[in-house]
Amino acid sequence: MAINYEQLMAMKKLGQRCSYSDRDVILYALGIGMGADPLDEKELAFVNEATATTRPLKVVPTFASVAAGFAEPGEFNLNSLALDGERDITFHSTLPPAAHITADSSVIAVYDKGKHKGAVIRFQTVLKGSRGEPLATLVTSYFARGDGGFGGPSQGQPKPHQMPSRMPDRVVDIRTRPDQGLIYRLCGDRHALHSDPESAKQFGFPKPILHGMCTYGITCRGILQTYADYDPSAFRRHAARFSSPVYPGETVTLEMWRDGNVISFEASVKERCVTVVKNGMTMLR
Repeated sequence: MAINYEQLMAMKKLGQRCSYSDRDVILYALGIGMGADPLDEKELAFVNEATATTRPLKVVPTFASVAAGFAEPGEFNLNSLALDGERDITFHSTLPPAAHITADSSVIAVYDKGKHKGAVIRFQTVLKGSRGEPLATLVTSYFARGDGGFGGPSQGQPKPHQMPSRMPDRVVDIRTRPDQGLIYRLCGDRHALHSDPESAKQFGFPKPILHGMCTYGITCRGILQTYADYDPSAFRRHAARFSSPVYPGETVTLEMWRDGNVISFEASVKERCVTVVKNGMTMLR
């Protein structure tokens, strides 16, 4: 069935109630690889609340991407699997380690790339605290490669963040664990593509791939440890485009450029010389 443009554009779901605890916050941090060194006090602050000296548990900013689970405007009823194309989160305040929240989701754009080129669906989700205060605004772009040609607009997509032409100012290597997909899937996305070898092959991959949103979290982790001094409140915005999957166990190389309070970044996989994240941008406060 072809996409009904007007129907899709009208989709919204307001007041979705959710809650999370410090267990969810810790699991997310472990899912993006934090705490691999159990003596690293800076990363322990995100994965351990049981301390001799009391200190607040820190929340990785991109936990916002899973805080409300799969809060979406509704069922898109597509002909093909919707893959994460981009994610852009604006942080209005630092997320607490546990909260009751609401999520308002609405479709903001649908683009027709052509019959054999797929469709792009953009929707926005605003997370609010228990008093109605905004916590974060998430803009998601889904790419459905089998749903193009429905007659919708093909122009108007936001231009990607312009990358600097100079050599990167900093480069960090972040090793993923062979079982990282099995850990991260407990944050909510349990699609078999990320855990079952047979299912991955049915989707055209030689083995399960890491969640795109896990890779997104890894890029946030890289900015945290370099330019933000492990301070979640330093983040105002974190955006990235996904260009290729990561296989668990590979090394993600994050290249970063700093211009004032803007950090541009791209990520690649050393083992295969493949760029996995493009046109990344973090805005610091």
